[in-house]
Amino acid sequence: MASGGTLPRDATRTETVTGVVVVAHGGQSSSTEPTNALQPAVLRMIPVAAAVRQALRRSGAVVLRPRFRVRGWNGAQASPAADLHELLDGIVADFGAVPVVLIGHSMGARAAIRAAGHPAVSAVAGLAPWLPLGEPADQLAGRRVLLAHGTADTITSPAETWAFAERARQVTKVTAIEVRDGDHPMLRRARLWHAIAAELARSAIAPRTASAASTGDVAAAVTATAGDQPRILL
Repeated sequence: MASGGTLPRDATRTETVTGVVVVAHGGQSSSTEPTNALQPAVLRMIPVAAAVRQALRRSGAVVLRPRFRVRGWNGAQASPAADLHELLDGIVADFGAVPVVLIGHSMGARAAIRAAGHPAVSAVAGLAPWLPLGEPADQLAGRRVLLAHGTADTITSPAETWAFAERARQVTKVTAIEVRDGDHPMLRRARLWHAIAAELARSAIAPRTASAASTGDVAAAVTATAGDQPRILL
């Protein structure tokens, strides 16, 4: 995978790293076309990664924005999930046993959730995820899981996301957030999408730092799990 990751300001790889956040972009159902840095799905994650980096400033965490080798999921190949597994092995080799958070959008969310069974992963977030019926959930046991989907998404299915959330709740705690009027590219209400991603990363890696949430309700929503309400509307 090509990487857009950065170390904390003034840090080197020989210094202590407290955690790693991987921000994964979307793609297509089927394509063996190589990704490039100017594709909209790749560009869309730049502000997400920036929001996460701001939330984790001075925490010693590394934020990585890798690029998948090809644009498609490609059926049983699950191409981006394999890329993430390889990246996670590299993170362990570079940084040791630090908590790793995966944050993915659309196809990248499916890849992140599929790869979350890697022993390095402690938390995973799917933003406007592509989670078709039958997508496995057992690998999420023991991981913190957040799923956020917009009510106006016409590309991936909110109903399939909520059905997946119920399956995942059989093995772990899941936070589910509906973004009112949120669209698939996360351009509508973009600041809220960014705040959800940033708050999940902050609470998973640097819980003692001040909340980076841009609205008063985001921090509470991100830390909530299903009780009487199966999901939270923001």
